[in-house]
Amino acid sequence: MTQLHLVEFDLFPYVVGGGAWLMVGVLIGTFHFLTLRWNVRMLAGDRPLPLAFATQLVRLALVAGALAVIAGYFGALPLLAAAAGILAARSAVLRFGEHP
Repeated sequence: MTQLHLVEFDLFPYVVGGGAWLMVGVLIGTFHFLTLRWNVRMLAGDRPLPLAFATQLVRLALVAGALAVIAGYFGALPLLAAAAGILAARSAVLRFGEHP
C-alpha cells in the first residue's frame, strides 16, 4: 500500500521563524517604549518643544519603517509575530520599568 503525500508539512521552520520574528519585535518594542519614556521626560521638562516633537517623530518613523520593511520583504506572518513582540515588550517595559 502506498501513501500519497501531496504536501509535506513541517511545523519546525514556522515555529523557529515565528520565534525569531517575535524576538525582533521585542527588540523593536523595547526600543520604542524606552525611548517613549525618555521622550515624555523631554516634553515634561525644560527641553525645547521642537526638539521633543522631532524626537517623537523620529521614534515613530523608525518603528513604522521597521514594520513596513518586515511586511514588504518578509510577509504577513513575520509582521504579526513582530507586532506580538512589540506588545509583549510594552507589557515588560511597563511592568519592570522604573517607577518615579
